[in-house]
Amino acid sequence: MSRDASPTGILVPFRRDKKRDFAVGSGEARLVSKVRQALLTEGATARSSGELPWRTNFGAGLALLRHQRNDAALKELARVYVRDALKRWVPGATLVSVAVEQDGPALTLRVRVREREATAAVDVIVER
Repeated sequence: MSRDASPTGILVPFRRDKKRDFAVGSGEARLVSKVRQALLTEGATARSSGELPWRTNFGAGLALLRHQRNDAALKELARVYVRDALKRWVPGATLVSVAVEQDGPALTLRVRVREREATAAVDVIVER
C-alpha cells in the first residue's frame, strides 16, 4: 500500500472534521494555513509581549499597523513585516508577491506564496 509523501498538519483556524479530532490537510491547504497563522498571530513587539505564551516572538507584528496613517509608508511596512515573518516562521514557503490594497481606512494584504519545490502559487488574503 503506497502512502502520499506530502506532509500533513493541523489546519488553522482550528476546525473539526467528521473523522478526526481536528481537521488536517496537506499541500496548498497546509501552506495557506501556516502562512495565515504566521501573519495573523501577534508576536512580541515594543507594544506587546506576544500572543502565544510559549513562543512570544512568533508572528508578524501586523498589529502594529492598526490605527496608523494609511499611506505609502504603511503599505511598505506591511510588505516588510510579511516578508520577514514568512522568512523566519515559514521557511518552506517562497514569497511570490505582496499586494497591499487601500480602501479608505481598510488595508488588505494579498500574499502570494508557493512551496519551495512547487511550481504553482497560492493566494492568501489577510484583512486588518
